[in-house]
Amino acid sequence: MTGQTTPGSAPLRYRAGPRRQAFAALLAGLRTDGGAHVVTGEPGGGRTAFLEFAARAFRAGPVWHVRAEPACFPRPHSGLRTLLRAARHAGRVPDAGRVPGEGAAEEVLLDVLRAASVRSPLLVCVDDAHLWDAASRAVLGRVAARVHTADDVHRVGLLLTVPGHRPVEREWAALPVLQLAPLAPGDAAGLLHDLTDGAVDPAVRDELVAEARGNPALLLALAHRLSPAQLRGDRVLPRPLADAGTLTAVAGGRPSGRRPDDADLLLVVAAAMRATGEQDAEAALVRRAANGTGGRDDGVSPGPAGPPQPPELLAVPGGRLRFRSPLLGRAVYAGAPSERRRAAHRSLAAAHPAPRGVPALLHRSWAAPGPDAVLAAELEAAAADPFSGTPPALRRTARVRAAELTPDDALRARRYTAAAEQALLAGHPTEALRLLDDAGSRPAPAPVRGRAELLRGRVLLADGPVDDARESFLLAAGLLSGPGPKSARSEAAVLGAADAAWAAGDRQGCLRALTHEAHETHGTREAHDVSVRAAGAGALDLRAAGADPTGPREAAPRETPEGSSAHRGATPAQPSVPPPALLRDHRDGMRAVLLGRFDLAAAPLTRVVDRGRPAADPERLLRSAAAALMLGDVDAARRAGARALASARTLGTAALEPRALEYLAYAELRAGRHQLARTHAEEGLRAARRAGQRNTAAHHHAVLALAASIEGVRPRVTEHATAALTTARRHGLAQAELLAQWAAARADLGEGRPEEAADRLGPLVRPGARRGHFAVWMLAVPCFVEAAALAGRPEDARTVVEDFALWAGCGADPQASAQLLRCRALLAAPEAADELYLRALDRHDETSGDFERARTELLHGKWLRRRRRLREARARLGEALVDFERCGAQLWARQAAAELRAGGVAPSGPGTGEPRRPGARDLSLLTPQQLRIARCVAEGATNREVALSLSVSTRTVDYHLRNVFATLGVRSRVELVRLVEQAEKTGAQL
Repeated sequence: MTGQTTPGSAPLRYRAGPRRQAFAALLAGLRTDGGAHVVTGEPGGGRTAFLEFAARAFRAGPVWHVRAEPACFPRPHSGLRTLLRAARHAGRVPDAGRVPGEGAAEEVLLDVLRAASVRSPLLVCVDDAHLWDAASRAVLGRVAARVHTADDVHRVGLLLTVPGHRPVEREWAALPVLQLAPLAPGDAAGLLHDLTDGAVDPAVRDELVAEARGNPALLLALAHRLSPAQLRGDRVLPRPLADAGTLTAVAGGRPSGRRPDDADLLLVVAAAMRATGEQDAEAALVRRAANGTGGRDDGVSPGPAGPPQPPELLAVPGGRLRFRSPLLGRAVYAGAPSERRRAAHRSLAAAHPAPRGVPALLHRSWAAPGPDAVLAAELEAAAADPFSGTPPALRRTARVRAAELTPDDALRARRYTAAAEQALLAGHPTEALRLLDDAGSRPAPAPVRGRAELLRGRVLLADGPVDDARESFLLAAGLLSGPGPKSARSEAAVLGAADAAWAAGDRQGCLRALTHEAHETHGTREAHDVSVRAAGAGALDLRAAGADPTGPREAAPRETPEGSSAHRGATPAQPSVPPPALLRDHRDGMRAVLLGRFDLAAAPLTRVVDRGRPAADPERLLRSAAAALMLGDVDAARRAGARALASARTLGTAALEPRALEYLAYAELRAGRHQLARTHAEEGLRAARRAGQRNTAAHHHAVLALAASIEGVRPRVTEHATAALTTARRHGLAQAELLAQWAAARADLGEGRPEEAADRLGPLVRPGARRGHFAVWMLAVPCFVEAAALAGRPEDARTVVEDFALWAGCGADPQASAQLLRCRALLAAPEAADELYLRALDRHDETSGDFERARTELLHGKWLRRRRRLREARARLGEALVDFERCGAQLWARQAAAELRAGGVAPSGPGTGEPRRPGARDLSLLTPQQLRIARCVAEGATNREVALSLSVSTRTVDYHLRNVFATLGVRSRVELVRLVEQAEKTGAQL
């Protein structure tokens, strides 16, 4: 970096995150127009690192980068001398060491800046300018004002950093202020990855990121506090993660204010914020608490001489008190002695207007010196009150505190489990697992341990290896089972084990879970033997699991006592639970589907769908959506998914939102509305990331890859397919893996690479050990049959077409019958193909979905054109072009347009699949692979040389080159070379 004199202290580079463009615009303005800016942020917020980032990015001229010296016994102008020494060391201002008297210091500094910026712009970075002596600050403030407004120093940029936990000094109050925001979670995770070279467990990483709350210095301090084994997740993390020593070290010491009573007031504010979980506290409450402890009213209420100023560490927006730096608020509380913290909470509890409300009870709990069974019961009751209006986060805190105060081990474990349940519903799986570990550290009866293990299975099913989730569910089923009728939790554990086996692609494991004690609960021993024999014989390898490509992956439900208020109306405190009868119906229907007995599956699954229609509970609605998809009732699945989403948002159950959006996305895909599916999946991906559900996020990535493969956007297909595969392979998500592979193969097919598509899909759909997920592979069969036929390998597809016929006969997929006829047409003799294509189109008229119909029209049009039935071909291809355009499948539309041109029609306007560009009217209609081949041919390469350079077969080059000639209307390589050269002359990009 040019002219830098003092290196910064940040160990890693600044991460601008989403504000990178704004920062780039700021630096561009400093290069061209100069100006002065104050950069501020909380302690540890990255001010020094930002200056280094700015200095590295400033390449237009020299950079003077100085750090202020602490003003202990400061000499006048000591800060100014530091800056002038930096100018002298830069080598361009040899006489910059002289500091005259007070009146001339400003002009001297301006002269130095003008001289240094004569030949090129200059950037001056002053870190911690607030530490300068008063005289230097005054001079720097006047010079900064001149730099910001005067024309004679317009080539000078000045950046000053000051801490954000106090108001900006009056010398710089008129300058524009740049407030550094906390790091976004993604940027914080990247910083941690850089620091540890990737040797950090994902769960540990997420916990560190959450604890740091966007403060980079605190994040680094937390990471340095852990041992390598703790970073890898091999050892338990210390509690609390951010202890008093770490917080005060990052804050630069324990904040106490400048007046004698400031420390007490700051502690009361910090304690009040802890009870509400908010970033501020009610000023009136703090005033009453401070008066109750004998504290003065400073900063809170007006006195005889007018309203006094609050401590400078506090801001007072709208009758609320908040710390200017959240880190300082945490440091104030953590660094105070325990007795002073308890005193503050006692005062706040006494001052609270609702003494039986959750906040007041929390203050009483933190004032208690030890366990208190009575207070724990009061907290639990207040947290469970559905009419209190208490926020969900505060309810969780109350449940955790109630568990901590409980002396009885079994009751404590139950309360920890209830708190974990709330944490999971709110979208905090890491917190839920930590609370479950606390519950497991105490002896408890089997039902309590079973409930905890059931909850652990739910966490792992959404964000962990699904085989581990299955084992947790099976353990829970054993702990929760007992004499008498099955409870809802016991049924939920069995269904959860089946869900996990489904996600892993283990059909036999899924059946074993669903037949768990089936002879005792649902039928005779003979019925049980029949189902086991059918499963052992592989009775339904094709129709397995019916219609739902996602699988019935709904989370296991929460349970409350029958007849409680939770069954009469869902609340954030106690969401209602599907009754055991509904769970048994779902279990019976799912097992019948897996065994191919759709005649036995229809009745129980229909009951599940019907019971969901009048419900307002998201759990029950999710089960209704899953059952509707297994029945092939896509419209009912969409309605149930939409209602589940609305209900989850109303109740604040963030963990259920991504699941509801997943059902909606898959239902729209099944209905042929991929653009709506993409919209739901994009929102679902954001919700899954917020809720820490990587497995659910993988399914949303798979949906987005499938949608992009229709739209023809290859980079997005690759991005989302790769993301889905990364999680799917780590966590054993067989169905997400197959869907991502299918999306990549369909993108290959859309780009005119049928050989690659057939090679990718063949192992996943043909019989054998490599066949994909039992409930999804048949959905990719039409794509494989088309790829194999176009690649000249129809014999590879004949067996799977007959398998697909069994699946289509189930009637669970509305588009399967038309797709089957299209597949038969692709493999049929010429005298039979035409009739099959026409019958397929008739079937398409009975269902929605422009894309599948357009694919059949395109294939039929190609077939007609190759048999010189040009008039019929043009009509069919024109319909395909319109349908592809209607559903946004631009790449496929270009295929239809190319076929039309090959048949003697020159399509124009939006139906060509891409806007025309001057000078490249025809070349713009080629696919990316065709463009690459055309460029190579224009450079004089033979077909064999082109194949070698692009790592494809010569047959592939021959195939694409024939399509290039047909699309462009040329008949020789010479004409192609001329067309490419003409496009290059007009500036077209090949």
